[in-house]
Amino acid sequence: MLLHELYPFPEDQKDRKRIGRGRGSGQGCTAGKGNKGQNARSGVSSRPWFEGGQMPLARRLPKRGFKNPFKVSYAPVNLDRLVEAFPETTEITLDAIYERGLVSRGSLVKVLGNGELAKAVTIEAHKFSASALEKISKAGGTAKSLETAPEVTEG
Repeated sequence: MLLHELYPFPEDQKDRKRIGRGRGSGQGCTAGKGNKGQNARSGVSSRPWFEGGQMPLARRLPKRGFKNPFKVSYAPVNLDRLVEAFPETTEITLDAIYERGLVSRGSLVKVLGNGELAKAVTIEAHKFSASALEKISKAGGTAKSLETAPEVTEG
């Protein structure tokens, strides 16, 4: 069997519509474009979203909400995931968290307090929740926060 012998057979395929090839073809004369007007001319191409001059749909619909350009979002990591990913380590750096794939590289990391710590561990992250700080200090470890509070300038 060859490629050209596969179904659909050539005789089963519908011929393409030949436009503008005389009145006998059924698509001659104006070639199915109607009489006169912009769309009857050659080379016309209106944008797909153009609605003939009426107010476009995107402008008729109400706008809702806004996007805060100053929002800072953190990638959350719980203590139990850190303990699971670093079972024998006493110091967990930000680069190590990125390398283990707990969060995507370059994202801001916030350590949350879900889970328990059995040993003293030094954890480096951008931010810590209050419960995470409490559990880390209770286990005898330290939390290195890489983010400082924003400076308030009076003026």
